[in-house]
Amino acid sequence: MWNKKNDAPQTTKPATQSNQDSSTRSSIPASAVGEGIGMSSDAIRPVSTAAAGAVARLGASLHVKGEITGNEDLHIDGSVEGLIQLEERKLTVGVSAKLTADVVAREVVVYGSVKGNLRAKDRIEIKKDGSVVGDLTTARIMIEDGAYFKGAIEIDRAGSEGESRDFAKPAFVRPAVTAPPHAAKSAS
Repeated sequence: MWNKKNDAPQTTKPATQSNQDSSTRSSIPASAVGEGIGMSSDAIRPVSTAAAGAVARLGASLHVKGEITGNEDLHIDGSVEGLIQLEERKLTVGVSAKLTADVVAREVVVYGSVKGNLRAKDRIEIKKDGSVVGDLTTARIMIEDGAYFKGAIEIDRAGSEGESRDFAKPAFVRPAVTAPPHAAKSAS
């Protein structure tokens, strides 16, 4: 078949490819196509493409006992007992949250209640109604008026300069006790 304008042959898709394309399209929900969500070749499973601003949420009625690890930001409104490790991500402790946990993250913001040690590579913020009972290790700290804090603070300068620190090692090791200067004089 020739097109009269260009005098070039007109090509068409083979019937099998056309049928395959339309069956794949029909199995993808219209909302997913409109939002640009990627789909795997198996149309039942969506491809994991978490947006940069996506935040996982643990609702107020949920209670977790154990360890939470991950590579996405997390907002907790429920209660957690155990360990939370989000090495390079942000943890937000919501107003209704009650944590009895040690936390390791890039950034921690506390609006609720935490009983446990917090270690953040970048910063820790305790907001005006927040409460923390435990030791803090971070490069930067902000405690608003009205917040409650009981514990020790260690400013980790290595975290602010971009150097890596092994946060798995204890941060609160006290230096060995040395003899007072006058004891060295009397020995000579």
